[in-house]
Amino acid sequence: MVNYRTVTLAVVGLFLSVSFLTAPAMAVEKDGVMMKDGKVWRMQDGNEIGRMDRETTLSNGTKVMMSGKVIMKDGKETQMQEGQTVMLDGKMIEAIKNMKMEGVPK
Repeated sequence: MVNYRTVTLAVVGLFLSVSFLTAPAMAVEKDGVMMKDGKVWRMQDGNEIGRMDRETTLSNGTKVMMSGKVIMKDGKETQMQEGQTVMLDGKMIEAIKNMKMEGVPK
């Protein structure tokens, strides 16, 4: 018969190892650029760190202009709308609810 303490320790160890593996991936999901009040803001770890001051090329080849214009690697163009965020991997999402949006002047 397997000792319950051994099984419990194994399960706890498994959960801890999985949580450490997913933590860096979740941090990456909070980095990108966001359209707010008609301006493009840089985001790091879920916080606004300042206005975008130059064209940015993302890891997948997508370019984001200071105006919010987004040019995909294949040449397709789109304009960021209020609340939209483009992550550093080029994935565009509508809004990130858990990102802090206070403390940076409009």
